[in-house]
Amino acid sequence: MHQNKKKKRIIQINNQYASLSFSQESLDKFFEILDSLSFCSIPNGEVSIAFLGDDSIATLHADFLDDPTPTDVITFPGDPDMDFAGEICTSVDHAIDRSKELNNPFKKELSLYLVHGWLHLAGYNDKAENERKEMRLAESQALSELEKAGAIPDFSIS
Repeated sequence: MHQNKKKKRIIQINNQYASLSFSQESLDKFFEILDSLSFCSIPNGEVSIAFLGDDSIATLHADFLDDPTPTDVITFPGDPDMDFAGEICTSVDHAIDRSKELNNPFKKELSLYLVHGWLHLAGYNDKAENERKEMRLAESQALSELEKAGAIPDFSIS
């Protein structure tokens, strides 16, 4: 009898934001829980995560989406034939500013951006109003599950 075991997902972290710190263990737990949620199912393969500043994300935004302004998160779909699920690029600067504006913990704001990007890889969109509502609901559900599991990463700025 052949059992189909799910491969352990490989998450490649590219931290280009010098003052951002976190434990690998907390990120591993975060992505393990996120990957286990049925409504967050993404294609098989490696996921690349990039933590960037506003200048870097504005360059990506201009180059790929024809908008030169900084943004919170940009998601690039992967190529299943190459065992690549996609890439999530987040702006740490944006998370710092927004967390202050909303009086929301920084680690939760940055986690929201990762969840948002992951949901894009899972097929969620946010262009139309009805899609945005569905995305916001999924974000809320995912963050709730992550918080219940004690899996919000220990992001901090030094």
